[in-house]
Amino acid sequence: MRCFISNLPVRLDLPQDIDAERWLPTFRDFRHPASPEEEKEPLFRLSLTDGLPEPQEPKRLLTDEPDTDMGRLRLWETPQAYLIELTTANGTRHQMQLDPSACHAQATVDRNDPLAGQVLSSWVRIGCAQAVLRVQGVSVHASAVICQGKAYLFLGKSGTGKSTHARLWLQRFPDTSLLNDDNPIIRFRNGSLHAFGTPWSGKTPCYRNLSYPVGGIVRLSQAPDNRFTPCREAEAFIQLLPSCSAIRHNNRLYNQLCNTLVRISSTVPVARMECRPDPDAAEICRKRLTADD
Repeated sequence: MRCFISNLPVRLDLPQDIDAERWLPTFRDFRHPASPEEEKEPLFRLSLTDGLPEPQEPKRLLTDEPDTDMGRLRLWETPQAYLIELTTANGTRHQMQLDPSACHAQATVDRNDPLAGQVLSSWVRIGCAQAVLRVQGVSVHASAVICQGKAYLFLGKSGTGKSTHARLWLQRFPDTSLLNDDNPIIRFRNGSLHAFGTPWSGKTPCYRNLSYPVGGIVRLSQAPDNRFTPCREAEAFIQLLPSCSAIRHNNRLYNQLCNTLVRISSTVPVARMECRPDPDAAEICRKRLTADD
């Protein structure tokens, strides 16, 4: 199966008896016929297998996250690869081995798990998030709207109100639509920063294979009053970094992330906004972000 994600080729080598349409329905608009260019060098390639070779020792645990949406996620580092293990809420274990360059991964998925398709989608998301760093791109945890031909991204901790703020824009401004509600990709293309829809949009079914120039990025936090504060250089970098996906234990990947964020910080408006979940917050945010348009 071949597809374009953030306008870059991704290849999934799936067993013949896997129905990609059923397993990966959110990829429908991103699927693309093979071409000689894609065959030569996809951005990322994932091979689904029945079993992974035993990792070489020593195996060092890097992260252990018991409270992800899918279940418990563990990341190990081995001499030749990263080993990622996901144990879903029903106790089923799935694994992926990702090479340090983030070009290729091998993964297993227990087909008896009702969440098998979602797990496979997660493996592709994790791999692409690392691979896109090579081309000055970043996978961000954000809600993104399209307004007058530009994309605006809202960052923040889980539960901050990113989706609520995006919905306020949709309700308040008739010229606004949703691009992605959880995991857009931003990357430089022809010298300007663009936001791309992806097959991953959280609980909101919005899987749009579209891209728009980025008009601004805002980190939200809840507060009793609405206050918009522009950020520049180091402060802008600080607002962006927590919402970006990367294996930060890998110096090369982390340096690529930081270099891209430095460029973003000097290219598009970045701000933080303390806000209430009300229409005034959307009014203030849009007015300040578009003041120089």
